Amino acid sequence: MFLRSLLTAALLTFATAASAQGPSDAPAAKADVDALIRVLEDDGARAALIERLKREAPAATAEPGPSEAVKAAGGDGPSAPPDPDAAQAAAGKAEGVAEPTFARQVAEYTRGVAEEAASVMGATAVFVSDLSSLFSAGVSGAPVDWPRVIAVLATIGVAFGVFFGLRAVGIPFYRAIGRRAASLRWPLRVPLFVASVVVDALMILIAWAVGYVFALQFGTTGVMNIQEALFLNAFLFVEMAKVALRAGLSPNHGALRLLPLSDETAAYWYFWLSRMVSALGYTFLFAAPIVTAAVSPGAAQAVRVVVAFAALLMAIAIVLQNRERVRAALAGGAEASHNDALSAFYRLLARLWHLAALAWLVALFVVWLANPDDALPFMAAATLQTAIAVAIGAAVTAFLSRLIAGGMRLPAEMKQRLPLLEARLNAFVPAVLKVMRIVVLLGVLIAIAQSWALVDFLGWVSSEVGARVATSVISAGLIVLIGLAAYLAMSSWVEYRLNPNAGAAPTARERTLLTLFRNAFTIVLAVLVVMLALSEIGVNIAPLLAGAGVLGLAVGFGAQKLVQDIITGAFIQIENAMNTGDNVKIAGVTGTVERLTIRSVGVRSIDGVYHLIPFSSVETVSNATKHFSYHMAEIGVAYRESVPEVKQAMQDAFDRLKQTAHGPAIIGPFEMHGLTVFGDSAITVRARIKTEPGKQWAAGRAYNEILKEIFDQRGIEMPYPHVTLYMGEDKNGFAPPLRIATDGDAPLVRIETPPGAETTVSAAPDRLDGPAGDGGEGSPGN
Repeated sequence: MFLRSLLTAALLTFATAASAQGPSDAPAAKADVDALIRVLEDDGARAALIERLKREAPAATAEPGPSEAVKAAGGDGPSAPPDPDAAQAAAGKAEGVAEPTFARQVAEYTRGVAEEAASVMGATAVFVSDLSSLFSAGVSGAPVDWPRVIAVLATIGVAFGVFFGLRAVGIPFYRAIGRRAASLRWPLRVPLFVASVVVDALMILIAWAVGYVFALQFGTTGVMNIQEALFLNAFLFVEMAKVALRAGLSPNHGALRLLPLSDETAAYWYFWLSRMVSALGYTFLFAAPIVTAAVSPGAAQAVRVVVAFAALLMAIAIVLQNRERVRAALAGGAEASHNDALSAFYRLLARLWHLAALAWLVALFVVWLANPDDALPFMAAATLQTAIAVAIGAAVTAFLSRLIAGGMRLPAEMKQRLPLLEARLNAFVPAVLKVMRIVVLLGVLIAIAQSWALVDFLGWVSSEVGARVATSVISAGLIVLIGLAAYLAMSSWVEYRLNPNAGAAPTARERTLLTLFRNAFTIVLAVLVVMLALSEIGVNIAPLLAGAGVLGLAVGFGAQKLVQDIITGAFIQIENAMNTGDNVKIAGVTGTVERLTIRSVGVRSIDGVYHLIPFSSVETVSNATKHFSYHMAEIGVAYRESVPEVKQAMQDAFDRLKQTAHGPAIIGPFEMHGLTVFGDSAITVRARIKTEPGKQWAAGRAYNEILKEIFDQRGIEMPYPHVTLYMGEDKNGFAPPLRIATDGDAPLVRIETPPGAETTVSAAPDRLDGPAGDGGEGSPGN
C-alpha cells in the first residue's frame, strides 16, 4: 500500500512537471522519467498503478494550457475577453486615481464573502469525498504489511512502557519535592521547581531514545521505518508539550504550581488540555502522514478534520462549563475597580466573553478547513499575539491593582518628618495608577486590533502625523507627571518647614507666608501645566492667553469687591498686621486667626463660631498678640482701705505669680499705676503685667486667684456696690424716722423716714442699716 501511494505520487508529479517545464528543467525531467520506467518494469507495482489511475481518473483535473495561462495572466490571446475590473484598475492607475469608489469597495467585499463561502462549501464536499475514499481504501486496498505494523506497534509499546515505568519510579521523588516545597517560600522553591521540570523532561528524552534504539534494532538492524520515526517525533513533541502543561498547572503538587489555581481547577484544566494536545499532536504528526502515504492526502485530510472537529467540540464544552465561573471572576474585577471605564469593560466582558470565545473557535475551525495554507497561519499568529498581549496586560493590571490596594507605606522616620506625605501620596498615586490601568487597557485593545489587522496602528505611528500625535500625547503626559511631582515636592517642603518636630518651630509669620506660598504656587503650577499640556497636544494657547487677559479685565471691572479684597489682603500681609494663630478683633469679630488667604481671613471666636471675613470689609485690625501683651489688673477696693496696703498686696501677688508655671511667660517688671478711679462704692487701683504674646489671659486669671486669696488673708474688702440715702433733718437737727411698708407680694416698696433718723440702705436685699426702731410700723419685722 505504501509503495502504491509512492508510485501514484511520482506519476502525478511527473505529469504536472512535464506540462510546465522548460529547457532548463531537462535533468530533473530525465530523473523523473527514469523513476517512472523503474516503476513500470515491476508487474505488481504497474498493476496497482493502473488500478489507482482508473479509480481516480474521473476526479482528475487538467492543468491550464497555454491559452488558459495567457488568459489568467491577462495576455492578448485571441479568445481572452477583456476584464472590466482589470481595465478599470489600469485606467485608474493611468489617471492617477488612488482609491476606488464606495460602491466598488462594497462590491469587492461582498464578492470576497461569497468566494469564502464557496470555498467553505467546496472544502466540505472534498472532506466528504476524502472520508468516503478512506473507508473504500480499507476495503479495496492492497494487503496490509503486517510486519511493518507490528514494528510500529512494538515501538509505541516500548516508548510508552519506558515512559510510564520511569513515571512510576519518579512518584516518590515528586512527592518528596512537593513536601519540601510546601515548607518553603517561593524564592526558595525555584530550585525544586526547576529540578522537577528537568526530571520530567529527562524521562521523556530517555523514553524517546529507548524507542529509537528499539526501532533501529527491531527487524533489520540499523534500518528504521518512516512510520516509527513519525511516531517517535510525535511522541517527543506531544509529551514535551505536556511537560510544559505540568510545569504551569502541576495538578498533583500545589506547592510547585506557577499559576494561582486550586488543586481541583488545576486538575480540571490539565485533564482537558493534555487530551486535546495528545489528540491533535498524534493525529497531525503521526496518523495523518501515515494515512497520506498509505491511502491518499484527501483521506489524511479527512482524518485531520474529524479529530479537529472533536477538539472543537471539547473546546466548546470547556467554554460552556466555565461560563459562569469566568463571569463571576470578571464581575468581581468590575466591583474591585473603582474606575468607571474599567468597571464597564469588565462588566461587558463578563456578559460576552463566552460568545467571543465560541465565535473564535468556530472561526478558527472554518478558516482552517477552507484555507489552511494562508488563513490558518495568520489566525494562529494573531491568536498568539492576542494571548501574549492579554497576558501582559493582565499581569501589569494585577500589579497596579495590588499597588492601589496596598497603598504607599513610608518609613517611620520620614513619617515623623513629613506626617502628611503618606496620606498625600495615597491620594495621588492611586489616581495615577488608575490612569495607567486605563492606558494599559487601551494598549491591549490596540495590540489585539493590530494582531487581527483591524487597524494598522504601527503603520500610523510610523507616519509623520502619527509620530507627531504620539509624541505630543507622551509629552503632555510627562508634563502632567512632572507637575504632580513638583506639587508633591513643594507641599512636602512646606510641610517640613511647618513641622516643629523636624527642626525649629516656625513662627506665626512663617506659617502664614508658607501657607500663602503653597496656595499661590499650586494655582500658578496648575495653570502652567494645563497651558503646556494643551500646547503639546497641538492646541493654540495664544487665544487662551488673550482671552484670559480680557477675562481678567472684565473681572477687574465687574468684580471690584474681589479686586479690593485681593489688594487689601496683599497690603495686610505686606504690613504683617496679623498671622495665623493671632488673636485679633477685625470687622467687629474677636477671635483667633485660623486661615489666611489673599482674599479673606478665617477667625474662630471664643464661642467656637468660625467667621470668614473678606478683606474689603476690614477697616481696622486689632491684634492682641503682636510682639508682646499686657494683663491690666484694675482692682476695686472699699473707700476705707489703705491704698499703700492694697499696692503691697498686689505686688506680693505678682511675686507669688512669678513662682508658678506662668513665671516664664512674664517678660517685664510689675508696673504699678496706682489709684485711678473713684467709683460710687469703690476706689480702683491699677497695675499692669507684661507677658509673651497670647499669654496675658492665662497669667491674668492666675494673678486674680492669688490676689483674691491675699485680700482675704489681710481683710481687704472688695465691696458690693451700695447706696447711701440721706433723708434730711429738721431745725432741731433730727432726721425723720424711716418707715418701710410692704403691700403684700407687690414689688412696690414705700420708705417712710421717722423724724430725726438717717438711714443707709444697702443694695443687698437682706441688709438694712439704720437706728433700731421701737418695734413699731417701720421695724424690719413689719
